[in-house]
Amino acid sequence: MISGLLQLAAVFIAAILGGYLARKVRQPAVLGELLAGVVMGNAVLGGFSGFEQIKDNQLIAALASFGALLLLFQVGLGATVAQMLSVGVLSLRVALLGVIGPFALGWGVGAWLLPHATVYAHIFLGATLTATSVGITARVLKDLGRADSTEARIILGASVIDDVLGLVILAVVVAVIKAADQGTDISMAGLVVVVAKAALFLFGSLAAGVYVSPRIFALVSRTRVRALLLLAALTWCGLLAGLAAAVGLAPIVGAFAAGLVLEDATLSRLIDPLVSVLAPLFFVLMGVRTDLFVFAQPGVLVLAAALTAAAILGKVFCGLGAAGAQLDRLTIGVGMVPRGEVGLIFANIGLTLFIFSRPVVDRGVFSAVVVMVMVTTLATPPALKWSFARSSAPAGPAPRPPS
Repeated sequence: MISGLLQLAAVFIAAILGGYLARKVRQPAVLGELLAGVVMGNAVLGGFSGFEQIKDNQLIAALASFGALLLLFQVGLGATVAQMLSVGVLSLRVALLGVIGPFALGWGVGAWLLPHATVYAHIFLGATLTATSVGITARVLKDLGRADSTEARIILGASVIDDVLGLVILAVVVAVIKAADQGTDISMAGLVVVVAKAALFLFGSLAAGVYVSPRIFALVSRTRVRALLLLAALTWCGLLAGLAAAVGLAPIVGAFAAGLVLEDATLSRLIDPLVSVLAPLFFVLMGVRTDLFVFAQPGVLVLAAALTAAAILGKVFCGLGAAGAQLDRLTIGVGMVPRGEVGLIFANIGLTLFIFSRPVVDRGVFSAVVVMVMVTTLATPPALKWSFARSSAPAGPAPRPPS
């Protein structure tokens, strides 16, 4: 137990240092936390094996999983139903292209570079590329002073829709993989049932939550006990996450839906300290599980590069959804690039899925996905800054009329 607690302390220290150093160089804290985990998880290459047990520490894994649930709950809190309904047709078009393009490219990269893997691994790679990190994108836009621009509103609206669509796709892919592991191929009717189940759960929980949760939280708020309000929020998140798991969906779907129906600013402030403590554990653990040694294997580095290219091109392509409007389509596409936390959560779920006792996502593929997440996260701030500057640059002198 003492050893386990020391390992937990080491992970917390790595998260603090990694996040601090990342912010010092004006990068998202998640990037520093990931890199700190990568250093810890691969310290054995330098002859130090003291961090190896962290990979199998059940206490850290449980806290990290809870942190991931709370993170999706917080993302939902920052993206209310009213916001989703007000984003307009342009955001919807951008979001649809932002899911279709990366999914197809990710599937294609898997089929090309992993020909001996199952088709389920290829599909899962496509699903991993669909989501956009709302948190990272919002932070970058705020730092650039462009959060109120029309492009920013479309980016953020499309990012939220992408997350919802990505979660539905994840539910379908997980159902297909679980059916295959049991030796059965899911039929088209079965796929329709899975999609309907995911959609009914999301919209049903939203409809019920919009009616029930304000009354519950108004009642709790009258007690003026902040701890009770926080407990009610955690209970609500756990309830919907548990219901999602009970109907065969990923618990993060329920956590996201739980946050989506709540619009209490006080609640967001209450949940933030917990997320700030536990979510970094998840990112450090994902870094610890990234095995740099696998890049010595033929094809893994190429897979990481190809996935990164597919991730970038697929989202830049979605800027075409704003065609016909007087907007900077390249800026919109670039703003959709970062994957961040949701991509990592998807990849981590892949490690828990098996086809005939073989993991759908092995360590090499997982490490390639982590590299993709880090590169897209690192590249977005300077790329957005350049794109905004390019679009707002004054035009050159008008050509002189012929004499």
